[in-house]
Amino acid sequence: MGNAIPTGTERLLLELFVIFVTTKMLGEIFERLNLPAVPGEILAGVALGPYALGWIPGSDTLRSVAQIGAIFVLFSAGLETSPRDLIRVSRKALLVSVLGVVAPFVLGFVYMKLRGDTSVEAVFVAAAMVATSIGITARTLGDMHILSSRTARIILGAAVFDDVLGMLVLAVVTGASGGGVQWLHLGVLAGEAIAFALFMMFVAPRIVRQLHPRMEQLSTQNASLVVALAICLLLSWLAVKIGMAAIVGAFFAGLTFADYAPRWNLIPRVGGITAFLAPFFFFDIGSRFNARVLNGNLLTMAVVISLLAIVSKVIGCGLPLVAEGWTMVFRVGIGMMPRGEVALIVALVGLQSRILSEAAYGIVVLMTVVTTLLAPPLLRYLFRREIRQRRHDNLPAPVQL
Repeated sequence: MGNAIPTGTERLLLELFVIFVTTKMLGEIFERLNLPAVPGEILAGVALGPYALGWIPGSDTLRSVAQIGAIFVLFSAGLETSPRDLIRVSRKALLVSVLGVVAPFVLGFVYMKLRGDTSVEAVFVAAAMVATSIGITARTLGDMHILSSRTARIILGAAVFDDVLGMLVLAVVTGASGGGVQWLHLGVLAGEAIAFALFMMFVAPRIVRQLHPRMEQLSTQNASLVVALAICLLLSWLAVKIGMAAIVGAFFAGLTFADYAPRWNLIPRVGGITAFLAPFFFFDIGSRFNARVLNGNLLTMAVVISLLAIVSKVIGCGLPLVAEGWTMVFRVGIGMMPRGEVALIVALVGLQSRILSEAAYGIVVLMTVVTTLLAPPLLRYLFRREIRQRRHDNLPAPVQL
């Protein structure tokens, strides 16, 4: 009986157990310190990953589980975001996104060129500074229960646009490094992405509205949850198929069902799945960090790139919101600050094509980890009034004796 489970399955189960328990324990410690759980989960990845203790060397299977975790983080965020509310802020969110892409790209490129790096390497590092990781921000805003606020809607909307723009930047950079940009292919990608976003925001919710009466006639147990999960997986695959990130499709899937989520009790049920899978995503981000390649001048360079990544998002994303006050500027700027899977993908493409050195790749990973770790506690501080108000509203009424 002891060898009934294949060695590969046995090891995978043990790794999943260690990751889940460790991330939850560190997350709990951070919560008790009045900090978000996300940095604790990421630090678990840094500590146990292949570049530190090496307990979890990583595998393609674990990476896949992590990506599924990211999908459910965004699916949960979409369920709590009304399509109508997102459409209301879409113009502002698009402006925030565009300037939030231009500013980090320009600052990153100029700094790398001033250091004497080649133009191609400077372009790759700058491109890695562009895209926001919507997963980290969505999880943090969800933990604070403020996904329904206007600020959160602007951040999420801008992050979705950011992913589309980041995809286009990656296509341009990759094409340029390969000898030339295929503008026709790039135009098709952009058209598909825009058509996908418009369809999911304007048409898909109406289709669900038509399906609503029939949904309640299904005899399958938890029929509404089953259908929602199926649509989530389908749209995640479709997003990848047209060149976008799977998490964008998952977010739009959540938007599709958002109006009926309370009636079908989707939020707590999907939330249970997310609570299990999300830690694997944040652990994976931390496990990619290799501090050994950073020393001396490279460490200084990594710190400067990280600071530029922070400042550029605050300036670029906050500029369209100056008229609404500095609090709004910093909330949106910090909300758009975390880099994640897109930055790592850009850096990985550069590394595999031998344009980026191991050191430059390490710099991008450090920038990703720093921006990811700093964003949650800063957001918690910037939204402290709303958090206090929510706690006050949830206090039990005094007992009348």
